Amino acid sequence: MASRTGAHGNDPYARELARQAKEHERARKAAELEAKRKAREEKLAYEAARAQEAVDRTSVAEHDAEQLATLLRAAVLDGRPLTFDALTQEFVPSAFAPTGRTKPTREPRWSDFEPEAPRGLLSALGFGRRAYDASMEEARKRFDQALQDHAREEQKRMAKLEKARVRHDQQNREEAARIDGWNAAIEERHNAYRDREVEAVEWFIDQVLAASSYPHGFPKAHQVSYQADTGDLLVQVDLPLEDVVPAARAYRYVKTRDELTPVPRPEKDRKELYASVLAQTALRTVHELFTADTEGVIRSIALNGHVATIDRATGREVHPCLITLQTDREEFGKLVLTQVDPRACLKRLRSLISPNPYELEPVRPLVTFDLSKFRLMDSLDVVAGLDSRPVLMDLTPTEFEHLVRQLFEAIGLESVNTQPSKDEGVDAIAMNTDPVMRGLCIIQAKRTKNVVPFETVSALAGVVEHKRAAKGILVTTSWFGRASEAFANDHGRLELLDGANLVHLFKEHLGLDVIPGPVPPKNRPR
Repeated sequence: MASRTGAHGNDPYARELARQAKEHERARKAAELEAKRKAREEKLAYEAARAQEAVDRTSVAEHDAEQLATLLRAAVLDGRPLTFDALTQEFVPSAFAPTGRTKPTREPRWSDFEPEAPRGLLSALGFGRRAYDASMEEARKRFDQALQDHAREEQKRMAKLEKARVRHDQQNREEAARIDGWNAAIEERHNAYRDREVEAVEWFIDQVLAASSYPHGFPKAHQVSYQADTGDLLVQVDLPLEDVVPAARAYRYVKTRDELTPVPRPEKDRKELYASVLAQTALRTVHELFTADTEGVIRSIALNGHVATIDRATGREVHPCLITLQTDREEFGKLVLTQVDPRACLKRLRSLISPNPYELEPVRPLVTFDLSKFRLMDSLDVVAGLDSRPVLMDLTPTEFEHLVRQLFEAIGLESVNTQPSKDEGVDAIAMNTDPVMRGLCIIQAKRTKNVVPFETVSALAGVVEHKRAAKGILVTTSWFGRASEAFANDHGRLELLDGANLVHLFKEHLGLDVIPGPVPPKNRPR
């Protein structure tokens, strides 16, 4: 019986199949190992990237917190408050850079047109001369035409280039004139600023406040009022809300959950940093204004810092004052602002700071917007002389204005009447002294039997903007058109009170049963 030599025996085909199977298995295992290696590397790279992301976010949070902690110091050391010189512009003429074909094209050459003369024996015997002369004549005509075409195209190019040059020179002249006009206006404002003209001073202070650079999240709203006779400046600025302080002090990467987890900033640290931000912003604002005032027209600054937010208890918009201070130039100039503790510094100055700014606990401003910019007149008690059911149209215009003033005093505002001349249509002004609400109201009273013209409503809007008032109130014995009502609704700071509204207000606040003007027609004009 024959002996067995193995599973595959001497079969070459079987041995080759076995070898290939082993080779395939080795390749498969090698591919699996390579895939696992790549997967490990990709996982490590991903985890490293996520860990770096946590580091980067931590760096951003630390940078943001550092910016907030050094608001005042950075402004003192590096800040350059705006000046009138910085507002001027320098004219730098632009270079002439025309588009299209600016260089002349090559002039036609005779060599490009000249026909080749006959050569060899035929040329020596004079054969082909007639054909050559004809070719020469044709070449000269084409050459002359090419010269004419070139000259015409060159003339067009030069004309177009000259037109572009004239237009460019005109643009330079216009830009130079614009800059000259701008600089002249700045110089005029500068001279007016030196003369302590209120409009010029308030305009420049607006520019200084607008140019001041703060981190993201800081509002830019502000309001200013200057008293030329005393050199006193009142500034109201909007302060940032508490969410300007980063909620996280760091971030860490949790591999098991593949999450970037914020490490919360302790509540105490957040509140302390936020209180410091408010104090720094107040001091920085005063510093920048005194520094920008190189002419010394500002003797003292009163600053009220508010926040615009929503009252969590009522859901209504509120504007509480969280910081109020008053200081003069000499007193403030003695401070070494790079070394002070901002909150302690404010306490040393004449200031009030909210004990709990996180909860929007307000303080009463030390100084409110001065009413002396209006021409005021003595108050007149109209109510005492009225009958039990007065007819408003029987009152004189002055009596009606004072009666309206008494109405707003009864509502709770501190009101005074203005002089009847040069008051820009302002009949009374009222100040809301509630520290949570913004203050100045412009009141205009119209005793009339007819609809109040739309122009009167739009003019009051202009006065409100010019006086930087919080609200304009137009009171009338008659009514308003639909266009006026729509305009007031869109404006947001206008209140229209018609005769029907007056009846209810006088009854509620003064106990008067008044008779207004005529009722509006059913089809009111627009």
